[in-house]
Amino acid sequence: MSKKNKNNGGFVYSTSPGFSFDDNDSEEETLEPGAQLLELHRETKGRGGKAVVLVRNFVGTDDDLSDLGKKLKAHCGTGGSAKDGEIIIQGDQRDKVDAFLKSKGYKTKRVGG
Repeated sequence: MSKKNKNNGGFVYSTSPGFSFDDNDSEEETLEPGAQLLELHRETKGRGGKAVVLVRNFVGTDDDLSDLGKKLKAHCGTGGSAKDGEIIIQGDQRDKVDAFLKSKGYKTKRVGG
């Protein structure tokens, strides 16, 4: 199968005379840490009963998100990932994650269990 139209969302032809392909891939500019309220979630669903901490509501570029994720993983001494606008830290380490984010100037809010 050809991948020729992957860069234009699969559109091949339009009958509209004013149609153009707009690149809506622009990322949001990263807000200052003090202007962000990050939510900390503990989740086990779909993970074989193992707990993880999810950091949600980060506003910024994917590079800044992955950089913060790397710093959190190093601080907690555990694995994880940063994708789809959230950071996943393995293990129930909400206390460590909360303390680290507050030391960097972020506002945090614990949600759920």
